[in-house]
Amino acid sequence: MFEGQDSFSLEPDTLNILSADKPLSDPKDDKLGYAPFAKNLAESICKMSPPDGLVIAVYAPWGLGKSTLLNFIIHYLKQKPEQEQPIIVQYNPWWFSGQEDLTKSFFEQLSGVLYEKWQSLGRKFKNQIESFAERVSTVPGLWTKGFAATVKTVISPKDIHKLKQEIEETLKKQQKRILVVIDDIDRLTAEEIRQLFRVIKAVANFPNVVYLLLFDKEVVIKALEEIQKINGEVYLEKIVQVSFELPLPDRIQLSRLFDSQLNKIISGTPEELFDQKYWLEIYWQGIEHFITTPRSILRLANTLMVTYPGVKGEVNFVDFVAIETIRLFYPTVYNIIRNNPELFTFGVRFLTVPRIIDEEKIKEFHNTWINQINERDRNAVKFILTKIFPKSGNINITLGDNYFQNKRRYLHICSADVFPVYFRLAIPEGNISISEMQAILALANNCQAFGAKLVELSAQMRPDGISRINVFLDRLRDYVDKDIPLNDVEPILQAFFEVGDQLWDIEYENNSFVSIGNEYEIELLINQLLQRIEKSERGQILKKVIFNGHAIATIVHQVVSLGSQHGKYEYRRDKPEAQRVVNTQQLEEIEKLALDKVRNAAQQESLLKAPKLLHILAFWRDLANVEEVNQWIKEILKEDQKLICLLENFLTIAQNDMIFPQWLLSDLSADEVIARVQDLTEQSRLAENLKISLNKFITKYKMMQE
Repeated sequence: MFEGQDSFSLEPDTLNILSADKPLSDPKDDKLGYAPFAKNLAESICKMSPPDGLVIAVYAPWGLGKSTLLNFIIHYLKQKPEQEQPIIVQYNPWWFSGQEDLTKSFFEQLSGVLYEKWQSLGRKFKNQIESFAERVSTVPGLWTKGFAATVKTVISPKDIHKLKQEIEETLKKQQKRILVVIDDIDRLTAEEIRQLFRVIKAVANFPNVVYLLLFDKEVVIKALEEIQKINGEVYLEKIVQVSFELPLPDRIQLSRLFDSQLNKIISGTPEELFDQKYWLEIYWQGIEHFITTPRSILRLANTLMVTYPGVKGEVNFVDFVAIETIRLFYPTVYNIIRNNPELFTFGVRFLTVPRIIDEEKIKEFHNTWINQINERDRNAVKFILTKIFPKSGNINITLGDNYFQNKRRYLHICSADVFPVYFRLAIPEGNISISEMQAILALANNCQAFGAKLVELSAQMRPDGISRINVFLDRLRDYVDKDIPLNDVEPILQAFFEVGDQLWDIEYENNSFVSIGNEYEIELLINQLLQRIEKSERGQILKKVIFNGHAIATIVHQVVSLGSQHGKYEYRRDKPEAQRVVNTQQLEEIEKLALDKVRNAAQQESLLKAPKLLHILAFWRDLANVEEVNQWIKEILKEDQKLICLLENFLTIAQNDMIFPQWLLSDLSADEVIARVQDLTEQSRLAENLKISLNKFITKYKMMQE
């Protein structure tokens, strides 16, 4: 993933090295250059025979890999011939933290290992160490009465210095190196750190004993100063004779290690959701700032291993790693983003917010969260967020025509439609996943199969009351320009002109202040699809799909849309000839064909069921004459059932439209129709739902009269 670096991969059996928070144990797994340092230190320990003991310390910040280094040292020591190997006493005080006196646990560990190795000395030496421990313990009374009684019966109380001398004499006679390793010191409480160093100070000069301590120097110094009220560094210098700083892995080593983890996580991600150039920019100028230790890599990698699989393929991988980095290292900023999507995202959902909120207040908002960031991290956090949320860096940013579509198409977090997925760690119920989108598009070369899928989606409702077809049509616009093969354009057009009327949701459109309606989504898609075809061929293809289509309302709506670009019809959107989807001749040909479709539907009575019938009748009037339309209406009015069907259709039209516009039924009074309707409502044979529809019609008519 990190272009320009040497390739780096892990063998299958080492892929899970960082999956758990545990140190490495085999130097062959070393990726950070610790093994040579460990080997040299192990060599030195084997060669030294300190007559008065020696305390060695390795300093390193928390999470840098001290325990891994220790394991490597022990590994190399055990590779030595037995006569060269020291006796290793491993003591981890953190295991006993908060439970008992650390002095007791330390000496129990020491005496236990030595007793096992030197059983020829009998219990006398073991009891000497235990008795010495009792006398240097800072927490008397923690030992059991039984154990204390045993000590007293075996050995009588002696001066502590004489007891120590006896232990030292025994250690000298054995002429065997002992290595006491103490790790995780920096995890202890301040009081426990003071207690442990008090013990180390008491035994630091035991002959032939080397103490290897591993800890974060700054943490220990602070703890000693807090409890002892002394200079912590000076205190350490009195105990530690030799010290080393654990070599810091360089940026490239850490990045390679992180890269190996990401390669596992990204597996199965669609290629279009990972942009190498975009990734390198965000990583090296933002995310890399937080990749400072192996443990920080582990934390972020493990987080992604848990959170990413649930949204794989539904989010942009680069943006997801970026926002998860913010969540891990700056959760307060993460929560600010999550709770204020309108101030970070683009898209229809939050289109009006910048007009409502004062620009100065928006600037103040962004400055506020930026100032909450530690100065050391501010540039990195700000860079990450201004890259994934361009709006946070410039509220007056000017967007190109395809900016929003591209951001949504590639599932960027700054798209208002995609934003929730990053924070729910799952696809919102009712949304169209990218895999489902691709499966539907795979049907596009078959207009019947594609059309059937569209109808199926129109019957599936989301929790918010929007049909899934609305979501699909909106998302489909992101795919038209690049992802749909040219050969699939005509079958998709045919599907729209065949089933388009079944996709309209007039009731939802009338009750929504922001929805543009599925018919307009289809209009935009058809125009976008036509742009993929050579202009000279568009008229012929349109005539073909309209001739074979049965969605009268969709056909009329599209022809009116194309005609409006020529300055025709009520909704005039006159455009220069070069910008028109079809030329004048092509428009005239498809208008004639659409008019024939309307007339045929009128004869077959299917026109009564077409959505937005008034608009179709207006189109019929404009291309033919009002008398022809009125004649059809008069025939409909002869039958009560057809009249009811007609009125129900009219009721679905938006509230600003007239029930009976003045041009309609010019020779028939609307009052006469109302009288007919009132008579119908009084008929007991009518179903209750029909009576409700008729009463609504009467009420609406009276309101408009007032």
